[in-house]
Amino acid sequence: MGNYEKSITVAVPPTRLFTYLADVQNLPAYMPRLTSARPHGGEQVTVTAHIDPPDGPEQDVTSEAWIRVFEEGKSLTWGAPGPHDYHGALHVAPGADSNAESQLTVELHTESAEGEHIEEGLQEALRGIKSAVEDAER
Repeated sequence: MGNYEKSITVAVPPTRLFTYLADVQNLPAYMPRLTSARPHGGEQVTVTAHIDPPDGPEQDVTSEAWIRVFEEGKSLTWGAPGPHDYHGALHVAPGADSNAESQLTVELHTESAEGEHIEEGLQEALRGIKSAVEDAER
C-alpha cells in the first residue's frame, strides 16, 4: 500500500502529449489490459479491462471511474471507487528541448499491498504512453 511515482521522457512537445492524454478515449491505446473507455460527460468514465488474476478466472470487468483535466498546469487526476482507494495524477512538463520533448510524471496512490506489481504496472503504462504518442506523431 502507499504512494508511487515514476517519470519518463516522451519525444513530443508538451501540448501534444497533454492533448493526447486528456482524451480518455485514448486510454486503451496505452493502458495494459484496458479494452475500452467511454466518457459520459463531465468527469465520469466507464472502463472495461481484461484481467487474468492469479486467484480467479480470466475475465472482462467493467467499472466506473472519474478523470479531471486541468489545462492550466497540464495535469489530470483520476480515480476509481473500490476498496483500494485507487487514485492518481499525470503531470506533463517541458523536457530538455521544450519544442520536441516532454517529461511525463505519474503519481499513484492505492491501499493495495502489491507494491512490486504496482511498480511494474506504472512502468508498463509509461512505456505504453511513450510508444502510443510517439507512434501517433510519425
